[in-house]
Amino acid sequence: MTRSQVILFTLILICMGAGWGLTVPLSKIAVSTGHRHFGLIFWDTLIGAVVLTVVLRVLKRPLPLSAPALRVYVVIALLGTLIPNAASYQALHHLPAGLMAVLLSLVPMLAFPIALGLGLERFNLRRFAGLFAGLCGVLLLVLPEASLPDPAMLVWVPLALVASVCYACEGNYVSRWGTAGLGPMQVLLGASLVSAGLSLPLALSTGQFISPLRSYEAPELALIAAAFIHVVTYSGYVWLVSRAGSVFAVQVSYLVTAFGVLFSLALLGESYSPYFWFAMAVILSGVFLVQPRRQDVLAPGGSISETPR
Repeated sequence: MTRSQVILFTLILICMGAGWGLTVPLSKIAVSTGHRHFGLIFWDTLIGAVVLTVVLRVLKRPLPLSAPALRVYVVIALLGTLIPNAASYQALHHLPAGLMAVLLSLVPMLAFPIALGLGLERFNLRRFAGLFAGLCGVLLLVLPEASLPDPAMLVWVPLALVASVCYACEGNYVSRWGTAGLGPMQVLLGASLVSAGLSLPLALSTGQFISPLRSYEAPELALIAAAFIHVVTYSGYVWLVSRAGSVFAVQVSYLVTAFGVLFSLALLGESYSPYFWFAMAVILSGVFLVQPRRQDVLAPGGSISETPR
């Protein structure tokens, strides 16, 4: 890359990290008045699907509906949206948004042992050390009495980790079985449509449906903003991978965590103990160790979701 390209790609990387990080406190705001997970997932994925439909129409790319394509849509919808978002929204009712941002950074560390089990990776001492550092960081977050604002929050931490586990499984699924020749935008649109179709009856049957015929205040506006940010940042991520490579683009993981914490401080007035900051530093150090080096990266076709949507 030329110097000007490095500067441009770095600015885009920072913007993506800021956008993804902003969705963490926005999601916290969205649940602040009682909106529940299935209702939020429906509108989030429906808005994203509408935007992506317009984009693909402009690009003149159809949405394949073959059996292999439908299988990909369903798997990505479950592992990349429905299950992790349901867990995250419920956990956000009880946990600080900054803590959620830090826990989401564990995705690369959780993906590594899964990849080992599937035979996609070989044992690497450096990356194993990163995995161990991540575990130590999580323990620092939850074990000391002064680490969480309220010790009662501890029971919700495993639920918060469900999202990271799902994203790790999603990435390994794509690396192992591929996306049936589909482009990332097609996968995301198909998965969004499946997620919207599955979450609508769940929202209606559980009384969680959010009527659009209502006054729009901070929670509703936060939901709409987060949905648009997801589409824009994900599209930017796909573009950046194609231009600068996955090793460069995956560094957005650090920025998502940092901006998620900073925006939570600024927008929600959250405060954290010294244990939190030390744990965050340990976890991000682990992420650095677990990330693949350039010579470890295979040809394009790996995870479509190294970062949370």
